Amino acid sequence: MKQAIRLYVNGEEHEILAETNRTLLDVLRENLGLTGTKRGCDLGTCGACTVLINGKPHLSCLTLAVDVQGKEILTIEGLGQDRKLHPLQKAFVENGAVQCGFCTPGMILTAKAFLDEHPSPAEEDVKKAISGNFCRCTGYVKIVEAVLAAAKK
Repeated sequence: MKQAIRLYVNGEEHEILAETNRTLLDVLRENLGLTGTKRGCDLGTCGACTVLINGKPHLSCLTLAVDVQGKEILTIEGLGQDRKLHPLQKAFVENGAVQCGFCTPGMILTAKAFLDEHPSPAEEDVKKAISGNFCRCTGYVKIVEAVLAAAKK
């Protein structure tokens, strides 16, 4: 059964017609064309599909789109302003924390939510904060360095 769903994504309101069992990940990618949110495991274990809902990280592969109506959803596409990179995005580039890039959107959004609440974190706190995001390419050293560099700015 399809239903009209009204979502507030990256500062814009969208109304779509979708099945009530569609995940937020599917709606973002297939209905709204926001492919920065990645499909990883579809089990909620890798963090590749992380988006911010009302400022908190959520796994969009486990979230039904109908359940987030009226909430603010932020994807990686909405993070920068006026075609400029967000300081976290810039820090990831400058610190070599982007390799294949698959985990990067979820990692950055997780780090943003963390830094919003902990603007001057210790290295161990950063490691703990991003522990739900899996990266196959790195040993996480550059990612942690990037988050710490962004915190200093």
